[in-house]
Amino acid sequence: MESYRYLLDIALILLSTKLFGLFSKKLRMPSVVGALIAGIVLGPAFLNIVGPSDLINSLSEIGVIVLMFAAGLETSVSDLKKAGLKAFIIAVLGVLVPLGMGYVVASFYNVGPEAWLHNLFLGVILTATSVGITVETLKEMGCMSTDSGNTILAAAVIDDVLGIVALTLVTGMADSSVDITMVLLKILAFFVFSVVAGVILHKAFAWWFNHDSRGGLQRYSIVSFSFALLMAYASEAFFGVADITGSFVAGLIISGTSQCAYVEKRIGTLSYMLITPIFFANIGLKLSPVHLTSSLLILVVVLCIVAVVSKIIGCGLGALICKYSPKQCIRIGCGMVSRGEVALIVADKGMALGLLPELFVTPVLLCVVFTTVVTPILLKLVYKKEENDPDFVNA
Repeated sequence: MESYRYLLDIALILLSTKLFGLFSKKLRMPSVVGALIAGIVLGPAFLNIVGPSDLINSLSEIGVIVLMFAAGLETSVSDLKKAGLKAFIIAVLGVLVPLGMGYVVASFYNVGPEAWLHNLFLGVILTATSVGITVETLKEMGCMSTDSGNTILAAAVIDDVLGIVALTLVTGMADSSVDITMVLLKILAFFVFSVVAGVILHKAFAWWFNHDSRGGLQRYSIVSFSFALLMAYASEAFFGVADITGSFVAGLIISGTSQCAYVEKRIGTLSYMLITPIFFANIGLKLSPVHLTSSLLILVVVLCIVAVVSKIIGCGLGALICKYSPKQCIRIGCGMVSRGEVALIVADKGMALGLLPELFVTPVLLCVVFTTVVTPILLKLVYKKEENDPDFVNA
């Protein structure tokens, strides 16, 4: 009987995410918020009906891969090129400011001979950005193709790479087996591979879509989805870059082809029906019951505030330097707030190496959940269309 428990878990997740999503829409909030709350309610933190499992974790990982693949399909490569240098500046400041602010906060609570490295690692966790939540929210609001939306996507991809570099440098200080030079070379190789393979494969997909005269279109979506999974695997296995970056590149390669809209529609059905709700709920499922003392509660509140403010200031300042309007700067900053599964992966690495003290484990987890839930709410507030809004002039 126990071997079939996963069927009940998945059914409960799908039903609850839909119900909570409808409720959040009634409150004029993105349905993503409801899906996240559904996971918290079902999980160990409240009802304890559904718990984390290997299957749910795997489906959740596929969920965020599909989200980023869909984001790539909807993204114009030319628009992404325009945002390239600007996105790099935004991403750099979006990493440096949270890194510095996280280190300062940790320094107030953790002192000692080795404390500086532990405190620096907390800063590294705060540099993470989980763009999956932002992508789904912007799609729901019809704001994916705006100038700020494209910039958020580009900056998030660069932020991911910079985060890997920061993680490698800090873990390298604690683990002598990590070859920092090799990691950096592999990251560079990934970008070279993405550009070269991207140009060749885009032409190959375009030729196939235009010259395939056989009936039926299902093969386009199947091959495209398989390609996204292969790119996700290759980026992690061969280059050490996050799988979501590989799937996003796969989407970019297929974007602009004649069958892109069909593939996007089919991928959307797969995402909506199963794996994306599981991805959102799984974040809430990771929250366990906590007993907060007054001092720990203060640390949680401070960390949550710093997590939100540091990204808005860092990315917003970068956007301001790049001559975006003040409204766009706020939007870009808010779009980079969510830490999601990326921060959890970084935190897990830190715990394995002894870089994340027990004092910070619960606050970090609560901070991840908070930033994940609050990001769609912030985006809903800042993406109110107004007259002569620069984001919607060319959208």
